[in-house]
Amino acid sequence: MADNQFTEKQQYETQDAFEERVIEIARVAKVVKGGRRFRFRVTVVVGDKKGTIGMGVGKANAVPDAMRKASERARKDLRVVNTSGTTIPHESLGKVAGARVFLKPASVGTGVIAAGGVRAVLEVAGVRDILTKSMGSANVLNVVMATFDALDGLRSPALEAARRGKRADELVPFWERRKQHA
Repeated sequence: MADNQFTEKQQYETQDAFEERVIEIARVAKVVKGGRRFRFRVTVVVGDKKGTIGMGVGKANAVPDAMRKASERARKDLRVVNTSGTTIPHESLGKVAGARVFLKPASVGTGVIAAGGVRAVLEVAGVRDILTKSMGSANVLNVVMATFDALDGLRSPALEAARRGKRADELVPFWERRKQHA
């Protein structure tokens, strides 16, 4: 029976095709009557590089426990991102507290022009060509949440074309339209 449990666990791990990135490990304090109580807060982003991403935050007295909690929460909070090939379908601005993140589609070969938490989120989402700008607060947790807000605001080109009463190929980025006419 022990062998059966082991193989089930092994199959579960192989089915889980998510890449996990630790964004931040922070020591946080709670002030109590006797002084300060320190704990660790870990922020984790998971994604399958095909448009499914999730974020989780875990707190515990030890870093490994906080990482486990964050990973579990990230896997429960999965959402799908609309992508257009290797980039995003249109510009998007995400806002959380004082942090603002601007995402702009880029032509093939540009790469991920981003840093820190924004880069980690976009890479696990499977976006390979994008331009970004982070404005306002540099708080890592808020910047990551603003990136998620911007990605949640993306609409599918086909659905947007249907809503506007146009063809889907009219809404592709200009460098793609240029290729179609050539």
